[in-house]
Amino acid sequence: MSESVMSGLFRTKSVDDIVAAADHAEAGGGQLKRTMGLLALTMFSVGSIVGTGIFVILGEAVPKAGPAVLVSFILAAITCAFSALSYAELAGTIPVSGSSYSYTYATLGELVAWVCGWCLMLEYGVSVAAVAVGWGQYLNEFLHTFGISIPAAFANPPGQDGGVFNIPAILVVVLCGLLLLRGASESATANTIMVFLKIGILAFFCIVAFTAFDGSNFAPFAPLGIVGIQAAASQVFFSYIGFDAASTAGEEAKNPRRDLPIAIILSLVIVTVIYVLVTLAALGARSGQVETVDGVQTYVWGDGNGDAILASIVADVTGTAWAPALISLGAVISIFSVVLTVMYGQTRILFAMGRDGLLPRIFTRVNPRTQTPSANTIIVTVVISLMAGFVPLGQLAEATSIGTLFAFLLVNVGVMVLRRSRPDLQRSFRTPLFPITPILGMIFCGYLLLGLAGVTWLVFGAWMLVGLTVYALYGYKRSLLRHPEAQQWR
Repeated sequence: MSESVMSGLFRTKSVDDIVAAADHAEAGGGQLKRTMGLLALTMFSVGSIVGTGIFVILGEAVPKAGPAVLVSFILAAITCAFSALSYAELAGTIPVSGSSYSYTYATLGELVAWVCGWCLMLEYGVSVAAVAVGWGQYLNEFLHTFGISIPAAFANPPGQDGGVFNIPAILVVVLCGLLLLRGASESATANTIMVFLKIGILAFFCIVAFTAFDGSNFAPFAPLGIVGIQAAASQVFFSYIGFDAASTAGEEAKNPRRDLPIAIILSLVIVTVIYVLVTLAALGARSGQVETVDGVQTYVWGDGNGDAILASIVADVTGTAWAPALISLGAVISIFSVVLTVMYGQTRILFAMGRDGLLPRIFTRVNPRTQTPSANTIIVTVVISLMAGFVPLGQLAEATSIGTLFAFLLVNVGVMVLRRSRPDLQRSFRTPLFPITPILGMIFCGYLLLGLAGVTWLVFGAWMLVGLTVYALYGYKRSLLRHPEAQQWR
């Protein structure tokens, strides 16, 4: 490969040009409307983070660490915090829609930016389809309270528990798509309402569980030692993913340089407090003990009903059917909120990639009335609803972990590169303890990447091979950074 080709592949886009394209709707696309304040941005990230994870994760993590799972949640939050601080600095410096894709384009070059954007497609697109798949199951759980149920063939994913095609999964994706088409402001308002509802339901759980609180349930505190705490921390880490959602709204924030860094950090703080309180209440309300199963020590906690552990606890405490039904409603609302915010993020990242010429122009077309990328949103809705309704996602859904961690790693690298290459830039937030913080972010992300299963890496490798092929056949030739004349082809 010639030196000129290599330099073209790793040519960076000026921060000034990236921001100018957002402010002036360059490249023949459209301009998004700035409607979101600090509350809406924070709730976008909180809505993206607090999904079904907290409703089921305890039942899976407590057996690994016992009551010390509290420490695991805090360790996972600290791990996320390193990357969140890097996101906060770059979001305040490059306040555009592309999130880590745009940050990488400004720091590490076009090819790496494409790889990052392709990872984000995996993180956002496939993960939201996987989340939507579970909506029918939680909806059924809630409807059982009223003696209603959706047939298994239409409420479960294909090939699982008699599932043929998942109607609720398609429904939730289509509803979110219609809401996004109405406008960013309407979507943000709906999401804020849903976030407050699910926080309220989790607060209800805490109140109920604390009435049965027994301090003796915390002894012994760490029955499985440091190894158990680490194993649980790796698992609960993924229940924090989503704090970067606010960074995808850079072009629809009223005051992005001030509000984006605050929203990213504040959302992580809010979620950590919620998770710790829920965990504390659950552990205090239910006892457990160490047992040896097949020669392996584990912490047996309750009846092993991990998928509905919070509902199980409130059922035991209250002895009613409506209380666990309310927890199930919380899971239904959580999934809807996650689907909405993640689909929003996906459309905005595709918008930024299309504006750079790496994807077709249709992804940048903005409806003049709603000022949303309508065609982009319709395409995303159709693709995700088909995946959610008809495709057994399997290992592909698990591979989203790699896409997420890889994007986090690149952001940590990017913040260090930009500090060195453009020390003159206006930064509304600076990562503290630089460069220790981003280096620790890279180390933690790398550690978690190495711990993923081999089959997950194979799926990810296949996904990246497809992405590089698309770049070679389309993006490389149409890039507006290297081929400004390509604008006339679009």
